[in-house]
Amino acid sequence: MLVELRISNFAVIDRLSLEFSRGFHVLTGETGAGKSILVDAIALLVGGRASADQIRADTEESVLEAAFSLPPSASLLDQFRDAGLVGPHETELIVRRVLSRSGRNRIYVNGNLAPLQVVQGLAGTLVDIHGQHEQQSLLSAHAQLDALDAFGCLKDLRTQYARHFERWRLSRRELEKLTQVASELTQREELLRFQLRELDEANIQPGEEAVLTGERRRLIHTHRLNELTQRAYELLYGADVSVLATLGAVSGRLKELESIDAETADWRPLCDGATIHLRELSDRLRDYREGLEQDPLRLAQVEERLALLGRLKAKYGANEEALISLTDELRSQLEELAASDMRVAEAREQVVKEYAQVEALANGLSEHRARAARTMEARVKEELCALRMDHTRFLIKVHSDQAESALAATGRDRVEFLLSANPGEPLLPLARVASGGELSRVMLAVKTVLAETDRVAVLIFDEIDAGVGGAVAAVMGRRLRSLANYHQVFCITHLPQIASQAESHFVVEKGLAKNRTITRVRQLDRAGRQEEIARMLSGTAITQAGRETAAELLGETESER
Repeated sequence: MLVELRISNFAVIDRLSLEFSRGFHVLTGETGAGKSILVDAIALLVGGRASADQIRADTEESVLEAAFSLPPSASLLDQFRDAGLVGPHETELIVRRVLSRSGRNRIYVNGNLAPLQVVQGLAGTLVDIHGQHEQQSLLSAHAQLDALDAFGCLKDLRTQYARHFERWRLSRRELEKLTQVASELTQREELLRFQLRELDEANIQPGEEAVLTGERRRLIHTHRLNELTQRAYELLYGADVSVLATLGAVSGRLKELESIDAETADWRPLCDGATIHLRELSDRLRDYREGLEQDPLRLAQVEERLALLGRLKAKYGANEEALISLTDELRSQLEELAASDMRVAEAREQVVKEYAQVEALANGLSEHRARAARTMEARVKEELCALRMDHTRFLIKVHSDQAESALAATGRDRVEFLLSANPGEPLLPLARVASGGELSRVMLAVKTVLAETDRVAVLIFDEIDAGVGGAVAAVMGRRLRSLANYHQVFCITHLPQIASQAESHFVVEKGLAKNRTITRVRQLDRAGRQEEIARMLSGTAITQAGRETAAELLGETESER
């Protein structure tokens, strides 16, 4: 509820501080005293549009401040905590708005600078203003849908639907992702298969290119290799004066040397070891030379294979390892394509199944809303008749779009409250009702019907009594007092029948201070209330009859409580 309101340098108010309690509050005063200025201030504190014209003349800034007390479990507190504007254990919301002629307007929530859109969420959720203000919650289609669902006790069904809708939405998103991946793979499938076939047919082996390069070099230089090996073999073994023959002679000399001098006994084994190694080398040279032969066909095959490897490297990768890795990757992607087709089919089946559940629940919501709309219409019409709006037509239109694309988190329905205030006039959306007084009375009727389900804490009615008097005013007063059992209610009124029903009565007065017009607000005690109501009954000059009637009105109200 609204606990305290402070205003400085706003319109004709220089400085004002008011405290409020629970229940039904009225503000009265002479026409032009500035009663609606208080409503304008509250409207600005919940995100209304500001104008430099609202700043008091000869001042640079206007400061508005309101303190709201909320229950610890209020979801609104969680929203402000998430935004970092309210502490974890704070249950009071202090909103401060500074209007500046320089245009640098600022908003603070519990001392923290906040953007305008944050406090705009208070309109219609914490404070509902009915009159010539944009903060009237029930003018939006979303709020009208919520109101109908609250009246029809459809919270559980709507929650169940929302849960299935979210599951269906996520399943559709997953299906879209899988379908996109499958589509991309399908578009590439022919290319993937061609690339895999090309690499598979190449059958590339690790280190193959190095081996082929060596073979190619030998095949190209066969003649020269034959010459080199032949000459080396001859020098080692084949010539008359070969290395091995010479070593044999050396070995004989060393043997004779050893027989004369025993200290040379370890020399001949060195010569014999060299002979063994060189004989092995000569055998290898002989075998290598015998294996050499010019093979143009094999050389062509090697050249062709190396050319193929070169083309594949230029096309796909830098080396054989990259080509072999790519082959495995292509095979994996084609396997993924087959698997993705199966996943898409499974995901599509899941979406169809979940859509059937969502559609059934959406249809159920539509049916319940249609029934609730007829009942709520009848209840609102009863209230309108009690308010002497006998010729007013009120209709709740439930538009149900059967298209799948129309399904949203709240169902497939769009709810619209329509009104025709006078016979012969067409039904129009509430937002297009011209008269603030008419609209306020309609809102009073709707709020009365929704009293037990509407969770807006503070209701403010401005101009609700325009063109009303007598018995209708008494009915309106009782309705407002009844609403105060569920909300904190404020009403600006000129009617004594309404004022007498209030639990707290504030009078707004205009006066002069230092040759400047100022507006003051003071709370009245019972005697003050009787005098103010007598003024409302009598006019400028308060009569004794007016005082007696005021006393009767207050007495009747007190006896009814």
